[in-house]
Order: sequence, then C-alpha cells, then structure tokens
Amino acid sequence: MSGERPTMPPVRLPSDAELARDALTAPLLARAAKLARWAGEEGVPVGVGGELLAQQLREATELLGLGGDEDGTAHAMDAWQHALDTGLVDYEEHEEHEEDEGEGPEAGEDEPRGTAVAGEELATLTSGSPADILELWLAGFESVLADAAAPDLGEIADRIAEGEDLDLDSLDWDPEGEADFLDGVLGNLYLLTALEQSDADHPVPLPALAASMIVPDDMDEPTDDILEEVSDAMMRLDDQFRLLAPTGIIAYRPVDESLIEEVDGEGHIRESVDGVTSDSPEEEDVSRYGMVSLTPLGLLAVRDRMQEAGVDAPAVGDLADKGADALLAALPGHPETAARAEAELWLARRTPAAAAAELLAAGRGDDLDAPSRRLACQQTLSLVGAGAEPAVREVLDDRELGGLARVWLAEHGAADVPEPGEDMVFWLTIDTIAAQLAASGDTDELRGLVESLVGQHSGFFDAAWRVDHPATADVLEAMGRLHPEKKVAKEARKAAFKARSRG
Repeated sequence: MSGERPTMPPVRLPSDAELARDALTAPLLARAAKLARWAGEEGVPVGVGGELLAQQLREATELLGLGGDEDGTAHAMDAWQHALDTGLVDYEEHEEHEEDEGEGPEAGEDEPRGTAVAGEELATLTSGSPADILELWLAGFESVLADAAAPDLGEIADRIAEGEDLDLDSLDWDPEGEADFLDGVLGNLYLLTALEQSDADHPVPLPALAASMIVPDDMDEPTDDILEEVSDAMMRLDDQFRLLAPTGIIAYRPVDESLIEEVDGEGHIRESVDGVTSDSPEEEDVSRYGMVSLTPLGLLAVRDRMQEAGVDAPAVGDLADKGADALLAALPGHPETAARAEAELWLARRTPAAAAAELLAAGRGDDLDAPSRRLACQQTLSLVGAGAEPAVREVLDDRELGGLARVWLAEHGAADVPEPGEDMVFWLTIDTIAAQLAASGDTDELRGLVESLVGQHSGFFDAAWRVDHPATADVLEAMGRLHPEKKVAKEARKAAFKARSRG
C-alpha cells in the first residue's frame, strides 16, 4: 500500500459561526434542545435506560408540535434519544432499581425507573463558542450515523416475535461492511460537491449514487443482477438518508412511496432502475427515485471523518498563510471557483506589491509542473490591483515571466508596454498550451486554440520546433492530435520530431 495520503479537492466551508447556526436549527438537535429545556432542573420521570414513559412521550410529542404527524411519536423518541446521546439530558436511575435485571414492562408502559434532567451540555447551545456547538453537533451526528448503519431493530423484534431464532449470521448483516458502504456513499457525495458537480440546486439522483458504489467502472451496460443490487442499495440508502436528514447533514427528497412494493416483507423498487442510473437521466423521472445533496454541515462532518481516516481533505483558505510556492502548486488541481476563492483569501493577507513579487518568484522554473505554476500565477495576478505594477515591470525581460507580465500590464491598461519579441511570443504559447494540457488534456477549447494559432501564423511549426522550452516536443505532438486537418497535423508531428532530435 502506498505511503502517500489520499487527497481530495478542497471544499468551500462557511465560517464556524454560520455552521453553528445551521447546527442549532437542524431539526434533530433543535428538537433535542427543546426537550432538554422541557426536562429542566426538576426533571421528568423516565423508564429503563432513560426512555420516556407513555405520558411523557405524549407530552413531548405535543411540545414539539408533532401531535398531528403520523410519525410524530417516532420523531419525538428520536429527539429524546439524541438529547441523551449528546449530554443535553442526563439520566439518573433510582437507587431501588440499580440492581434490577431490566426485565420489567417495555419502555413507555413501565413505572418510573429514574429521572432525566437537563444536562450540562445544554448550556453549550446558548453560551458556548461556535466551535463548541459544532463539536457537540458532530458527536450527535456520529451517533446517528452509527444507527443508520445498524440493522432495523423494529424488524428484528417483529421476526423474533414470530418465533424466529436470530443471530448475526441469520441477519445477513456485516457491521463493518455496512459502515464502509455508507462512508463510501458520503465520500462520493463529498467528492461531487468538492468538484462543483452537486449542490443544493443540483442534487444527485439516488440511482446514480447507488450505481457509483455498485456498477464496475469498466461495465458498459449493467446486467440484470447488477441492476437488482443497485435497487437494493437504493432501498438501504433511502432508509439511511431518512434517518440522517434530520441531523442537517443532507438535503434529501425520499423515494416516491408509489415506487416501493413489499416482497417477502422487504421493500423493493417496483420498477426497473435501468435507464435512471446514467449520468444524465430525465430529471422529471429520476427525481421520483430520490435526490440528495450534502449541506455545508455535511461537508464539515464528512471532511472531519476523512481527516480522522488519514485522508488529506483541504478546505479553501488553508493556504492563506502559506507561501506562494504552495499556492501555485495547489491551484492547478482546484475547481475553478475554489481556485479563485483560495487566491483571493491568499491575496487578502498581502499588499499588492508583496503578493506580486512573491507570485512571480514562485512562478519560475523549468520542471514539468512549471507551466501549470505560471498559469496559476497569471490567473492569481489578474486579481491584483495596480499596486502590483512595479513588481510586474521588473520581470519584463525575463524569458519565463516576461510574456505573462506583458499580458497583465495590457489587461490593466498600463502605458509603455514593450512589444514582445517573436521568441517570447512562441515561448509563452508553448508554455500556455503545456499548462492547459496538464490541467485538462485534449479538450475542445484547446483544439480551438490550436486551430486559431496555426491559422494566424503562417509557418508556425517552422518557428515553434526551435523554441527552447522543455515541453516543446510534447506540445507539438498534442497539436498534431488536436488539429482536424491531416496536412497540418502531419506538419505538427514532423515539428515534434525535429524538436526531440534537436535535444
């Protein structure tokens, strides 16, 4: 196994204060806090393990405004359990029951076994720092996540009541596998969000998310068995996401109930998911199969879990206090908006003159990554104001930086910008194409640039192969692949051969 840490694209996170406000308004924590205040210092009588008795459960359900909800009692029980799990409520068992075997009547119908009072953590929600609130929220989320990966205890109880003799093997439940599967799903959601392919306005279809975990990458058309696995995974995820949504980690539109049928006591998708597991299914149809996106709180939680697992999961702003060399090395791998935000945060800590000088110094070099650094340097410099002009003018005669310096001066309307020589123009052209190849490969945009360059400069390849740039031969080979005209493509390949021969 490689010793290198896996690296994720950076995510843009709101401030701790904004995230803490989101945590406080997340349905599960908000309800738990309300019940903790209801318990207060005097406390409420509770049954075994701190569970609410029948009368108190009815009161709690009404207090939360859930009396008219068919699932209101279940939501109230979940909120109460969350209050216990997070320390918002403390439970003290009565002394006369401490030695009991716990074989009394079921919770909700039992006589009081203890008293539950508002816990010390309740004060965290009103007087704690944003970081304290988020720490409490994360602890509660971890508890719910563990529950989401566990088997349905209600179903197990029903099967036992019917006389089945159950153990872990008969349940067909792999605790570690279930937890890994759910972590993988959340990781995929995180990656899609970091790559700016998903957000609240662009949720991920549940079939596509399930397929990303089930369908092999090299499988062109899923088999019937694979599609059945995807369908089963969707049902598991639907149950798990319904449980996770109240924590505030995801925004979730559940699977349409009319699509679910009971077979042998288990839920199944009534219709085939073939056709809705693709990357671009019909939105009107696929939305019925469930839609999900990570919230900012979700990004925080999944990132926290990834970092604990040893994954390098940066956030935008991590480079603000680093040198320009670290910034330029990282920006080429960032999604566009994240790169701009990272650059702006880095620039905000420096004067224009100091920033420009540091960026230009870090942009030098003839290694393989140098073209990408210089393109990132140019893009970052475009965000700097007129105060950078003296530092930019200092590199006008520099072969590696003189071209981008002229571009910056021209874009900022500076006077007395010297015309570049032909050697500098061709060197900058090779450098720019090399950077774009490293970033995106053979794209339509680059194909258009190649056609334009060759069309504007007669004898382009006669001059280009002579350019003393480490990437000259590779760039000319790429131009041969990209240009649609066979004759021109052949000229590019010949030029690439000459460039290699010269070396």
